[in-house]
Amino acid sequence: MRLIYMGTPDFAVPPMEMLAEAGHEILYAVTQPDAVRDRGKKIKYSPVKEKALEMGIPVLQPTKIKRNEEFAETLRAADPDAIIVAAYGRILPLHILEMPRLGCLNIHGSLLPRFRGAAPIQAAIAAGDEETGVTIMHMNEGLDTGDMLAKASTPIGQKNCGQLHDELALMGARLIVETLEDIDRALAKAEKQDDALATYAPMISKADGHIDFTMSPEQIERRMRAFDPWPGTFAEMNGKTFKLWRATAPGQKTDAPAGTVVAAGSEGLDISAGGAVLRVTELQAPGKKRMKSEDYLRGNSIEIGTVLR
Repeated sequence: MRLIYMGTPDFAVPPMEMLAEAGHEILYAVTQPDAVRDRGKKIKYSPVKEKALEMGIPVLQPTKIKRNEEFAETLRAADPDAIIVAAYGRILPLHILEMPRLGCLNIHGSLLPRFRGAAPIQAAIAAGDEETGVTIMHMNEGLDTGDMLAKASTPIGQKNCGQLHDELALMGARLIVETLEDIDRALAKAEKQDDALATYAPMISKADGHIDFTMSPEQIERRMRAFDPWPGTFAEMNGKTFKLWRATAPGQKTDAPAGTVVAAGSEGLDISAGGAVLRVTELQAPGKKRMKSEDYLRGNSIEIGTVLR
């Protein structure tokens, strides 16, 4: 098929590669404008742009989509059979959604209608879901509300966001290729989403990584995995910001105020959280690398009663 591919981050790279490997012609890769880093000294390409250039695919980077007739005319002249979208980062207007013969197909990193929105992978881990997956959706004007064409699922277990992200990116790549192999059948059997079951996964900010020790140890542990590698989970201790990367919930109760260190030793750093013990097993001191808590505590003392905020 003749395809336009729209995507921006790492999640969107494997599907573009697999579509090309399957013999589809990618006419353009559409991605977000280049980011300026280090006070304008460096220009950073999106992962999709980097891979598209490597693959010899022409790249389009419109600064806006709505009321951009030049961009719309470029797509129209390309005459694609379908537009494939994966974490592009912008809402597509109706005239683009209706432009291709087969419409626009989105690769979404959740089992819709659960976790529509920008951060479905983080949301599934933080919520304690047993499984998540990817959905191929026939896009409409709503936010991830289109009819579902295909799904694939995987258990979450103890995976962090980075691990699950990479797994779902490959699953989505395989699933979009499979869906296009029999697209007429997929469209004919499209399943409407039940809006009553819909949940939303808003965009994550750096501030979301701040640990609230009134939460239960189980909730905090899930958030640690959900925000690994970004933005990480952190708290202030003795005036310095520490990142807390991994933890367990040993099931011990405590009367200590939330955020209080109740033990520190070879098993880890025990902190009061929601009336129970959160055992931090991996942390990162300011300016240092991630390390096991026991290794940090060999060379650094943390007094019992220290409060993390």
